[in-house]
Amino acid sequence: MRYSYIAIEGLIGAGKTTLARRLAEQWRGRLVLEEFDENPFLPKFYEDQQRYAFAVELSFLAQRYHQLKRTTEQDLFSPCTIADYSLGKSLVFASVTLAADEYALFRDLYQIMYGDLPQPQLIVYLHLGIERVRERIKQRGRSYEQRIGADYLMQLQDRYLDHLQKRPGSQVLVVDLEQHDLMKDSDAYDRLISLVVEEGQAPHRVATL
Repeated sequence: MRYSYIAIEGLIGAGKTTLARRLAEQWRGRLVLEEFDENPFLPKFYEDQQRYAFAVELSFLAQRYHQLKRTTEQDLFSPCTIADYSLGKSLVFASVTLAADEYALFRDLYQIMYGDLPQPQLIVYLHLGIERVRERIKQRGRSYEQRIGADYLMQLQDRYLDHLQKRPGSQVLVVDLEQHDLMKDSDAYDRLISLVVEEGQAPHRVATL
């Protein structure tokens, strides 16, 4: 394994956690899963985004920081770590949900808190079309997620891709999964693995399985 720290990214329902679990098991790595169920503001946010946006983003910021800080203290790079989110996720979501003045404050807090935390060496972004994402959300069956609109998802997708394109210090692999399900398509999964372990690749790659 050429990377000791990999983060899986993508929209809600893209399959981040499932893939992270599978990779960690295959490579006997440390698994880091986002603790979103512990955010008390999340259901309220989907009911009234304007009122609860700052609270939900600040809560996630603190949760992710404490979780990654604990992981760092446990020796993040030994032997490898697979996470189902990256540090920059907080900035992506905040840039969509917060007003400009709130986002400026949030970004300052992010830089203060996350500045010394290790960065993933590779970010794998699982790309799905918005309709496929909405189908996955419906299948998950979480009641508060059913309120998520297509416009909100499209904004997140655009901000994610822009963020990853400009991100320094980490290699980025964007994988188009529109025609594939990694849990059911073993050939697609094997192709993904080969893309991850390939040597000498460009910092930013886009691949269709």
